[in-house]
Amino acid sequence: MTTARRSLRALLALLFVAPPFVLPLVLPFVAAACGESSSPSHPAPTELRSDKVRATAPAVSADDAATFAGDNVAFAVDMHHQLRATEPGNFIFSQTSISTALAMLYAGAGTTTATEMATALHFGLPGERLHPAFNALDLALTTPPAGSSADAFRLAVANSLWLQDGFSVLTSYLDTLAENYGAGLFVEDFAAAPETARAAVNGWVSDRTEAKIPELFPKGAIDASTRLVLTNAVFFHGDWKTPFKHDFTTSATFHALSGDVGVPTMHGEHNAALSIGAGWSAARLDYVGDTTSMIVVVPDAGTFETFEAGLTAETLGAILATAPTTSGGDLIMPKFKFETSVGLKDALTTLGMPEAFSDGADFSGIDGGRDLVVQSVIHKAIIEVDEKGTTAAAATGISVGTTSLPPTLVVDRPFLFFIRHNPTGAILFQGRVVDPST
Repeated sequence: MTTARRSLRALLALLFVAPPFVLPLVLPFVAAACGESSSPSHPAPTELRSDKVRATAPAVSADDAATFAGDNVAFAVDMHHQLRATEPGNFIFSQTSISTALAMLYAGAGTTTATEMATALHFGLPGERLHPAFNALDLALTTPPAGSSADAFRLAVANSLWLQDGFSVLTSYLDTLAENYGAGLFVEDFAAAPETARAAVNGWVSDRTEAKIPELFPKGAIDASTRLVLTNAVFFHGDWKTPFKHDFTTSATFHALSGDVGVPTMHGEHNAALSIGAGWSAARLDYVGDTTSMIVVVPDAGTFETFEAGLTAETLGAILATAPTTSGGDLIMPKFKFETSVGLKDALTTLGMPEAFSDGADFSGIDGGRDLVVQSVIHKAIIEVDEKGTTAAAATGISVGTTSLPPTLVVDRPFLFFIRHNPTGAILFQGRVVDPST
């Protein structure tokens, strides 16, 4: 019975008509209030919860954790190259958000579709070890640093699955999402009211990104043919451990790719760990709590495009692992604020998973059939960096249907940035700044 296809409408009906002693056998979900956000600004949709509780101590070996971390860096670099081919200016994205959302989809993929997804996404672990690794990462990310306050440091990750009312889904698929992703399960009527459903999904994302991403799915992205939607949201706010001197912010010249511009520039004293390598300089700025840092990588003058084009997982891993030569250096860098919104269908197809978007897609692990196809993968991310710290948010939605270093580093030219969770090595956000005035 537990592996049979279930109609959610039928299951909800059983809640009220089945004898109490039968419920544990036939009903893996119960209705629950949406409690992931303490003060949501949108009406809370009806949430169902699996009788499978989330695993809070997933067994992940040291070797698997190392493989998983390396695979995530490799996908981060691949996605960076895909975006630089289509985004000529500044951009930001969250590999953590994209990978997590697609891992939930991958849990239902089969045959060639699963093989292509694993290759494109650098899922080197088999599913029975991959999903616990994602669970362990999520739990590590959302464990608050010792001694930090919510005002100074917040890092939240949330997942959800939205189903067409009456759409049959395999219990085994729902159990995987409940045990490893803590995914809230919501029922909507995409067929009869796609705009109402879209508003509900967007409202959930907005609440979990503190309104930084008010609309993930644009009008038309969810339609009457949609049968399920998978979403991930990541929100981060961190105050610098050593803030920049607010009164020292001045206008300075930044050598953008398109020409020099004047931008508000921050001055920090003894606030950065500085390092140097062949063709680059870098600074690490720690956030309150010491679990998370921003790493700013500045290629040598005139080499940004060549450096970025040649970036590999191996070189990025080496940069992030380079020990600092100065632990209390000064950093001068621009303030910046921007957002990126991008559809990932073309990028993921180029990376090697075209079948997921075709009529030949195999997501039989979701509903037991071969009638599901990915309609869209949408990603949005924002970042704001100032003297006090950083606020960043990202969301990914999948709709499925029928740097010898001187003591001061001056960042006055294009650079890359990475916000990394130090205990796991997870890159929460990354991007480039080629013109902070835009």
